[in-house]
Amino acid sequence: MDLGLTDKKALVAGGGRGIGKAIAMELAREGADVVVVSRTQDELERTASEIADETGRLVYPLSFDVTNTEQVNWGVKQAAAALGALHILVNSAALPGGSPEAIGPVETVDEEILKWDFDVKYVGALRLAKAAIPFLKAAGWGRIINISGGNARAAGNLSGGARNVSMVHFTKTLSIQLGRFGITVNCIHPGTTRTERTPGMFAERGAELGIDAEEVERRDFAEGSPAANAIGRMVDAREVGYVAAYLSSDKAWAVTGEVLAAGGGVGNSVYY
Repeated sequence: MDLGLTDKKALVAGGGRGIGKAIAMELAREGADVVVVSRTQDELERTASEIADETGRLVYPLSFDVTNTEQVNWGVKQAAAALGALHILVNSAALPGGSPEAIGPVETVDEEILKWDFDVKYVGALRLAKAAIPFLKAAGWGRIINISGGNARAAGNLSGGARNVSMVHFTKTLSIQLGRFGITVNCIHPGTTRTERTPGMFAERGAELGIDAEEVERRDFAEGSPAANAIGRMVDAREVGYVAAYLSSDKAWAVTGEVLAAGGGVGNSVYY
């Protein structure tokens, strides 16, 4: 299926690694030119080279901090100038799951770090959208994809859950404001996702438990375990990239203001 993304121009915040990198790769595979953004220039340069080598598309690394409004405004203008236009914004700039100091019993939560988590994920996405929307309107064709997280649907994580719920509200609000300008806005809830960090995390836990990393993963996704999902395995970041590519595409005009979960069917709740 042709997704109609050839020569579209995308900015992927948090595109240096993990889910953001996987999304940038899929957009480029579908024919888009991409600016990948994070705070780490050397990582971005490696990622940009890898994606460009594999896809043959233009891929630019651009380092700026999404918590700084001046940097965001500058960065989005630079991205649009480098690409010649801007059609797609992917907001994936955040620490997966939230900062450890902002997770757990309320008595132990560090308020400043909790506020920082929101400043990166929610307010960072707001800053980027504000800067990008004039370019999307000028193009007459736009997609905003917000990467949230499955813990928006489960109580317990005071940082990750709360900021992810806010991303859902943000998504619906923008979709109402922007639909008549040819811009759709949607949200993806990844679950536990395989990224570059996964092997080290499993190896560390395996060392503590006296088992190998493969056994840690098998136990995590065994039926009845807290992380288990309907497909019985971990979702790969590339699979989240497929969902983002579809939502970014010319085939997804009817979908806006929605949340798509990409966690392999985790949980038993019914959403309607």
